[in-house]
Amino acid sequence: DGEVSKKVELRSRLAELLLQHSGPQQTQGIVGKEEDKMKRQVEKVTEQHVARPPALKIAREERRENERSDGSQTDGRGETHLPVSPSVEEQEDAEFRSRKQTWEKAKFRLRTLEGHSDIITCAAAVDNLVISGSRDTTVKVWHVPTATEQRNLGGHSGGVTCLSAPPPEYCRRLARAFDLSDRERFVLSGSTDCCVRIWALSLGLCVKSIYTFNAVSSLCFIPEGEGFIVTGSGSYPCLQVWSWSSQENSQSVNAHLDAVTTLQSQGPLLFSGSAEGCVCVWEVSDDGPEPLHRLHIWGPEVTRCSGDDGRLILSPRGDRVFLSCRKASIRILNWRTGMMTRLTNHSSTAGVTDCVNQIPGLLIGSCFDITNGESTINLFSLPQCKYLVSLTSSDLPRILCFAAWLTASGDHRWVTGGRDLIVWEQLPGSFKKRGDVTVRRDSRLEDCLLESDRDSDDEQSEVDDDEDSIPQDASETEETPSSSWLRCVLQ
Repeated sequence: DGEVSKKVELRSRLAELLLQHSGPQQTQGIVGKEEDKMKRQVEKVTEQHVARPPALKIAREERRENERSDGSQTDGRGETHLPVSPSVEEQEDAEFRSRKQTWEKAKFRLRTLEGHSDIITCAAAVDNLVISGSRDTTVKVWHVPTATEQRNLGGHSGGVTCLSAPPPEYCRRLARAFDLSDRERFVLSGSTDCCVRIWALSLGLCVKSIYTFNAVSSLCFIPEGEGFIVTGSGSYPCLQVWSWSSQENSQSVNAHLDAVTTLQSQGPLLFSGSAEGCVCVWEVSDDGPEPLHRLHIWGPEVTRCSGDDGRLILSPRGDRVFLSCRKASIRILNWRTGMMTRLTNHSSTAGVTDCVNQIPGLLIGSCFDITNGESTINLFSLPQCKYLVSLTSSDLPRILCFAAWLTASGDHRWVTGGRDLIVWEQLPGSFKKRGDVTVRRDSRLEDCLLESDRDSDDEQSEVDDDEDSIPQDASETEETPSSSWLRCVLQ
């Protein structure tokens, strides 16, 4: 009797397994009266063993728990569905949280590179080298790992205003033309002496000097076709295009109404900004006699970047151009539609954004507080432009220029220029010594959102009321040119 009872129980469990496997359909291989008999046996056995669930049920529950931990879902019939892929927003949010946790633990060590005798106006990074330009008329080359000056490139008779480093493949082309090593790297420097000089870094020699007839305030190398050098004038509102291979003038065009203060390339596109707050977008092509063809132009009434100081810096990314014009916020222009938004870069109306830059996944804005002299670097996560952290250090001077690169281990190295030339070296997570850079989160920037840039008197009211912060939940605001808080502060 015991063996018969055991066989019945085993057959009952087998029948239950088959029923569960087939769902609501008929159990294959069991038909007619035999099927009804086994179903009744299953019901009977289930009633007899309520207090002790069968091993099959336990295994089924464990399988369901494992499926839930894997992210899959089951429906009412026990059928398992693959997990739904996260949306783009969910992926970006997860990436932001991870990036935020990483940067909250970041440590940097600062090292000052001493050698310039005047303000450092521009900086560029090439491999393990930093190239800096100064109002003292020199271009210096620094070896970052040892913090030593490798070259002092003298030759300009006026202050150096801008630098640009062509990509390696274009350096190889020029090296062959000058019968130099294929490993030679070049850097371009522009100056108020109306010259652009091409320097061979390993030799410390100027291989070519281009006279532009105008003080050079900005320059950019465009890796399109055979390559072009574009220069902007600080005394005359024009752009000039020079052939990379022949160094001859290809085009001159009146682009703005005031001095050209910034030039940046993005693929076959060139972005130019001027002192009056105008932004132009150009398409670059080597098919015809004139490489530049203007696509869009947006004036100061759109960019809201007009001001008495006459300094506009831009950094393009896709359809957006990030603008700094020495205001407390970073302007963001959709260059295709002309839509403007602004991103709070300082919690006080006394903050001045001097430069804006990008590295993979990060938007970087430098900020200087006029009231207390504190200099800060704010980091925002791209593409959402969400605030991450603020980096500062005691006695950190005002930051006027910025360059960045990654080390072989993936750590960040930055260089900032202004009164001093400073290298920021990220320390590994296991490093025991505390870095001299303070990483903090400004609660008044944590909830900052992109706001539409529209005419309003709200910000002027804030200045009149002596409020220190710009509320992030306020209605869309924008300072009008006639009531700029920055103009009030500077005057």
